[in-house]
Amino acid sequence: MDDKNTILMVDNLTKIFPSRESTGKPFVAVDHISFALEQGEVLGILGPNGAGKTTTIQMLLSTLTPTSGAITFFGKDFFTHRSEILQSVGFASTYVNLPANLTVTENLFIHGRLYGVEKKSLGKRIEKFLHTFDVWAVRNQEFSTLSAGQKTRVMLCKAFLTYPRIVLLDEPTASLDPDIAVEVRRFIALQQQEYKVSVLITSHNMDEVTQVCDRVLVLQHGTIIANDTPTALAASVSAAQVQLMPGDSLDALVAYAQRNNLPYTVQLPWVSITVDEHKIAHMLNGLAQAHIDYSSIAIEKPTLEAYFLNVAAQSRHHRQPEKRSS
Repeated sequence: MDDKNTILMVDNLTKIFPSRESTGKPFVAVDHISFALEQGEVLGILGPNGAGKTTTIQMLLSTLTPTSGAITFFGKDFFTHRSEILQSVGFASTYVNLPANLTVTENLFIHGRLYGVEKKSLGKRIEKFLHTFDVWAVRNQEFSTLSAGQKTRVMLCKAFLTYPRIVLLDEPTASLDPDIAVEVRRFIALQQQEYKVSVLITSHNMDEVTQVCDRVLVLQHGTIIANDTPTALAASVSAAQVQLMPGDSLDALVAYAQRNNLPYTVQLPWVSITVDEHKIAHMLNGLAQAHIDYSSIAIEKPTLEAYFLNVAAQSRHHRQPEKRSS
């Protein structure tokens, strides 16, 4: 790892909240996590609800004080150089708003001036981003009057307005229509390619993460359980979906799946069978030997969504309360 290209370094970051009444024990929201973000890299943070994603973002913005651990931006200690560092950090979230009674333009102008953008260039830059995110038409409306999607797009304008070196995005497309979300992803990719902006993004949209992220951290119960590319994480889930249209062989196909302990669903005219990706050829050969015919086949390889669902299922199982013995 080249330290000159390391934009963010997190070392043993931990956040412990006071005891919950139900358990009487302190709640460890983030548990000694360590990672780095390189210049121009888009790093995704995935995890089920309560995994520690937003808590991590809040500590990186200094809106939440860590219990322990170190945060370094641009080679400088965050807690020593907080004000200086935050001048180069952009942030947007679906769940955070701007002052309600100010217009869109007023909000962005004030934010830009606070972050040192020159007055003579700020107006043009605001116009550029409002057009980019298709909210130019509402520039003179008070922020409180905007729809959820419009508010999110204005927040994205704010995040990139001030020439940031790193942008933290907390579920930035959660409230956006699909076509606008696609444009946001394209914009993020453009910022990365042209300006080498580093991006840390949390999202529940697996397609989004696969498209824009170079690497993904997976949080579970406050700890990092995986750190890899989206492709590699998807490949770690070996189960694939083989969809067959069996026609008159429906009963025989279902019997074959049951006999071989293969999970299946029937949604006529299709039967979907879950099978290890590496055993697809063996299954198809078995169907041929059993003279089970099908007219169409479609194979869905493992995806990042499948990986995430597996992690989420494990998280729910882990959190189930223990049964009391009678």
